[in-house]
Amino acid sequence: MGWIWATVEDLGRNRARVLSLYRQILRSLNSPALPLSFAARLAKKAEVRAMFWVGSDERSVHNICDLIDAAEYSLSFLRKGQLPPRHIN
Repeated sequence: MGWIWATVEDLGRNRARVLSLYRQILRSLNSPALPLSFAARLAKKAEVRAMFWVGSDERSVHNICDLIDAAEYSLSFLRKGQLPPRHIN
C-alpha cells in the first residue's frame, strides 16, 4: 500500500486483466469494419504486441495502470470500428 513498485500480488492481480485486454485488442483488429489491408492489420498487431511486450517487464504500479488505461481506451475505439488516434493531446 502506497508503494510505487508493484509487489508479486499486484502483478498477479493484474495479469489476467492485461492478458484479456491484449487478446481483445488482437481480435478487434480482425474486424471487417476497420478500413485496413492485410498488411496494415499485421503491422497494427505487431504494434500491439510490442506495447504489451514492453509493458510485461514493467514493475511500477502507475505504469501498469497506464498500460491498462491505454488498452481500454484503444479497445473502445476498435469496438466502434474506428482506429484510435495516434497521439493523445
